[in-house]
Amino acid sequence: MKAIRPREFLGAAATGGAALMTGARSSALNLIPHYAFSAPQAEDSRIEILLNEKIGQISPDIYGHFVEHLGGVVYDGIWVGEDSKVPNVGGIRKELIDHMRRIKASVVRWPGGCFADSYNWHDGVGPRKDRPRRTNFWVDNRGNRASQAYANLNTGPQKYEPNWFGTNEFMRFCKLTGMKPYIAANLRSLPAKDFYEWIEYCNAPAGETTFSDMRAAAGDREPFNVEFWGIGNESWGCGG
Repeated sequence: MKAIRPREFLGAAATGGAALMTGARSSALNLIPHYAFSAPQAEDSRIEILLNEKIGQISPDIYGHFVEHLGGVVYDGIWVGEDSKVPNVGGIRKELIDHMRRIKASVVRWPGGCFADSYNWHDGVGPRKDRPRRTNFWVDNRGNRASQAYANLNTGPQKYEPNWFGTNEFMRFCKLTGMKPYIAANLRSLPAKDFYEWIEYCNAPAGETTFSDMRAAAGDREPFNVEFWGIGNESWGCGG
């Protein structure tokens, strides 16, 4: 196709426009070079449905699970304690482990949700007997029907957070069930500094940092190698 210079096109268009105004439509069109227009080409349009052709693989990491410290989800849904009469593996309910392995769960998010926005990971590491006990502010959220039910619970771990189930326990739960850990960091009530210290606790090699030595002292020398981190809880607020 021959290229047309802008000046040529404008000149021809102007001449054609003047001719149209005088009623000489056909002669005006003859003044415009034929290469100023291109006739539409007919296309062969069709839809093919390939029933047996594999397009791609959807990552199983998209379809994960969720653990939050509300009601009986953690106490005693997951954590029953080593001395419990309920069959357990290191304090984690064995029946739950078996079911999660059966469904081949992929990723699990912890410690919440809303609870993550007030959770201090330092509370859930170290000797369990020395861990601080906290008020679980989310069990008495009157805007939530389930939370109203939790508020009526007797005093206990379902209502007040004893921090028995912390980072190391969660990682063992993931290892036992074959799930990848997804940690939601608190950026609502804690600074970013605590976030990267938590990453260091989980992923730094033992012997390299103070926090990785704390992890090793708790019985987990090898790094957890956590891949998935939530920056805050939800994107609408709360540090997300």
